Amino acid sequence: MATPRPEPVLLHEHAMDNLRYIRRTLERAGEFTAVPGIGGVLMGSTALVAAWIAGPRTAASRWLVVWLVEAVVALLVGIAAAAVKSQRVQIPLLSGPGRKFVAGFAPAMLAGAVLTAVLYRLGVVAALPGVWLLLYGAGVVSGGGASVRVVPAMGALFMLAGTLALLLPSAGDLLLPVGFGGLHIIFGTIIAVKYGG
Repeated sequence: MATPRPEPVLLHEHAMDNLRYIRRTLERAGEFTAVPGIGGVLMGSTALVAAWIAGPRTAASRWLVVWLVEAVVALLVGIAAAAVKSQRVQIPLLSGPGRKFVAGFAPAMLAGAVLTAVLYRLGVVAALPGVWLLLYGAGVVSGGGASVRVVPAMGALFMLAGTLALLLPSAGDLLLPVGFGGLHIIFGTIIAVKYGG
């Protein structure tokens, strides 16, 4: 007596299961952005506070210290918010989108740190707001290429603000809070509402 064998899985059913899995994975990845919207709003808020504390660039070393502390605070807020967002959607922070964002974003930030030290040493503090905004925007555009479309658009506006600050150095004190404060709050809100936090 032969024992009954299980029915073989039909090839087309197996292929359809694989296609459904691939579709779900792609849809989920397409909706996830490693950039945290709520974190962007918080980063923008801390930038507005920093602009108020720093005041104009008349006391260059105090002004620089305030903005460097703000950069560290914003970085920590951004990392924490991205970690919370990725945990909530159950996608590892350094999954495909997160890893690509960091790989595109980090080189511009490193260049910004080097240029900050050099320009400060040379006494060209008036160029710092433009350099920061321009390089931050370039990093967001580059890193955001692996994210939803609104992220590179935000980066492009940062680059525009940086260009204006370099062409009109006297506007740098105004463009820093407009960029790091206003753009983060506006785009952070859009990301939080449309792309889940």
